[in-house]
Amino acid sequence: MSNFRVFRSGFLGVLILVIAALSASAQTVREDEAFGPVVRAYLGYLRNEQEVVDDRVSRHEVNATYYRRNSNRIRALRQMAMHIARETQNDYLPELEAVAGDEFGLLFERPPHFQALRIGEVVQTNFRYLGLVHTGEAFYLFARLDPYEQSELMEKIKHSADSPAGSPVSSPVSGAKVTTRARRATAP
Repeated sequence: MSNFRVFRSGFLGVLILVIAALSASAQTVREDEAFGPVVRAYLGYLRNEQEVVDDRVSRHEVNATYYRRNSNRIRALRQMAMHIARETQNDYLPELEAVAGDEFGLLFERPPHFQALRIGEVVQTNFRYLGLVHTGEAFYLFARLDPYEQSELMEKIKHSADSPAGSPVSSPVSGAKVTTRARRATAP
């Protein structure tokens, strides 16, 4: 009789866990349906990435620190993607990057001071800073500028460099100053 009670309580516990997991999964799918096909595809990609990380940790291929950081990174990317989609009411997402404070060297040749970043600021002509997301740890989120945005920005920098005689001109690129010199007069 007591074995039956143990079995029944164990079975009920497993059943409750399965129902909770299915409910969370169904809620995520319902939440994703509020977006267009591009955003849903990106959120599906992030779900798949989480499954890969879960699988790797279950096989003991990665340690708990790696698992925790990557799971938090995926959650941060998901939060930012949903925020952008809701805010813009557009079925488009830029290429997103999420880095922790100690990972700036992975994204930038000359890492900027993350404490001085301002939302919307372009960093080193490649990325626009989107903000800080806390998901167990702090992640700095960036949108990679598309080639058209990059060329437009480079054109602005070039025009700034061609401005009048020797005045330093602030560049739209974070941390960069473009200094121009007066041109030499050429003999006729």
